[in-house]
Amino acid sequence: MTIAPVLSAADSKQRIADTTHELLVEADGVPDPRHQELLDEVVILNAPVARSIASRYRSKGVDPDDLEQVAYLGLVKAANGYRLDAATAFLSYAVPTIRGELKRYFRDCAWTVRPPRRVQEMQGSIAAAEPELIQRLGHVPTDEETAAALGTDAEEVAEATSIRGCFTTLSLDAPGSVDGGTNLLDTVADSEDGYDLVENVHTLTPAVATLGDRDKRILELRFRNGLTQEEIGHELGVSQMQVSRLLRNILEKLRSSLASTH
Repeated sequence: MTIAPVLSAADSKQRIADTTHELLVEADGVPDPRHQELLDEVVILNAPVARSIASRYRSKGVDPDDLEQVAYLGLVKAANGYRLDAATAFLSYAVPTIRGELKRYFRDCAWTVRPPRRVQEMQGSIAAAEPELIQRLGHVPTDEETAAALGTDAEEVAEATSIRGCFTTLSLDAPGSVDGGTNLLDTVADSEDGYDLVENVHTLTPAVATLGDRDKRILELRFRNGLTQEEIGHELGVSQMQVSRLLRNILEKLRSSLASTH
């Protein structure tokens, strides 16, 4: 029986790096579809790296699956954009590409309320640096400690950390009070048609007051009593055609009167 040797983490990474390079070399010399098949193998082989980078951006209000998809997109871009004549290894090119894709996603797609781009970019830098600082310091870094690590001012860090809630919105089903007896939806004011009615009446009253008695009577029969034009004609002793013309003239007068007051 042959026992396969157990590879160390370093050996495993080196083997992945060597295989990746071999795939990229082969892909460089063949056309599609084989070219793309080889690049797909590169992506699959290095997918754990993309997942690892995406995991560092969790707990920021974005679904983990979305983060992984964005990281995979960055890996795909890296596989397609890497040049064999570059002096750097593939992962040295891929890791910044994946991080850049994640930062762009947070900057452009993940904000509920959109702060200035300067603040968004600072938020991304803080999110990337914070895990290392926590591990090194043994506690959540202060604004001053984070600013020192990033080479910026504590005021900028404080401004960026204050908008972390912009990544998420509260569900309307979330508790609206401490006792949990209501949810946020219960505290949201409902639209009230009565307000619109009051405003419309207040606006129309001066215009209607300028109309003659017959015009007011026609408006009352049509819009208050709900009569048809034919029924109004019977009521006034005129034809339906005349009622239609009268209504059109009345409404035109009202529109003109309202337009002149605005």
